[in-house]
Amino acid sequence: MDFMLEEELIDLMTFCLQNPDSTEVSDKHKRITEIGHELFADGGVDALENFFFVLKNRITEEIEKDPSPMRSLWNGLTDEWQY
Repeated sequence: MDFMLEEELIDLMTFCLQNPDSTEVSDKHKRITEIGHELFADGGVDALENFFFVLKNRITEEIEKDPSPMRSLWNGLTDEWQY
């Protein structure tokens, strides 16, 4: 399951970074938020940190854009995650 969520997040974030003016970005952000809820429910803050570390490295390498601003989509899940 983790592998599938990782790949989905890579696709969603890459799309958002490459198409910031698309009308689909809002829906993609909603899905990123939903996945964050799933990850947090399954593994807490550690899962969020681990996933985002991998996502950032892969996306930065593949398209040379930093997905860090999307970390804030997971704000509100816990007081420990504030970006």
